[in-house]
Amino acid sequence: AAMRLVARGAAKLMAADDGPRIGALAFDGWDTHANEGGPVGRLAQLLGGLDGALAEFQSGLGERWGDTVIVVATEFGRTARINGTEGTDHGTGTIALLAGGAVKGGRMITDWPGLKPANLYQARDLAATTDLRAVMKGVLHDQFGVGERALAETVFPDSAPVKPMKGLVA
Repeated sequence: AAMRLVARGAAKLMAADDGPRIGALAFDGWDTHANEGGPVGRLAQLLGGLDGALAEFQSGLGERWGDTVIVVATEFGRTARINGTEGTDHGTGTIALLAGGAVKGGRMITDWPGLKPANLYQARDLAATTDLRAVMKGVLHDQFGVGERALAETVFPDSAPVKPMKGLVA
């Protein structure tokens, strides 16, 4: 419920003609080392809250939804295997989820290495195959026209080798 309320408030601010065009929200509680559960466990509850928050953005932004890109990201991944307390531990590879009317969606962009032990990073984690900064740079470039030099030097300092991902925004 808290995620929905926060998203509803943020959407109201961003839908205003003089409202902000970029915002950042942080939702805590995702460090699920134990009892993640299946379709009715703690992780499912968190994902349900996130789904509700995205729905609040869509309804709250109204016509602005068509020009919106929402990036859902985390600073760490999870292990590929369940631990002894029915959860997962901190890992390497993760995902970024893009939502919004301006997203060129309906697809997954990935270099999927698979879950065979030989394909796991350090024999325990999903291998990271894409730099998250490439996703963020792609959105900032295509959605707001931020130049590659500013992205490489100011937004993400010393990141020139990481090029913006193309084709994320419709």
